[in-house]
Amino acid sequence: MSSQPENTGRKQDGTFKKGVSGNPSGKPRGTRHKATQAALYLLEGESEVITRKAVELALGGDVTALRLCLERIVPALKAVSPKMEISSSSNTLTGQAQGFITAAANGDISADTATQMISALANVARIEEFENIKHRLESLERAMKGQAQ
Repeated sequence: MSSQPENTGRKQDGTFKKGVSGNPSGKPRGTRHKATQAALYLLEGESEVITRKAVELALGGDVTALRLCLERIVPALKAVSPKMEISSSSNTLTGQAQGFITAAANGDISADTATQMISALANVARIEEFENIKHRLESLERAMKGQAQ
């Protein structure tokens, strides 16, 4: 009377296998929640009136309404990467970092840009350090093999 266990599409730990749904007859993609549908129904045909009221409140000095209007009108600012030349006279990473600090102090680049560039230089320094360690380790291994023979 012992029968095989039913294949539920689950793994041993109880989670569903990739590509297997726990509810194959569930809501179709794009279906909106009931609360969202109700809100859209209530606002139907009123968007112009509500927008006009928000603008009036903003013009009247309501800071929250003003922020709301500006967020919708003005797109979020994105960082602009200035074109810059890295001086070849500064052969060291420290010299290049000092160049970025000087450029930021003179107003040629923003402090954020200087910080990002110095961070990039720090990453380059770490990479160079790892490459040097790797090269030294390989040299030591070759020397040890030569002594062993």
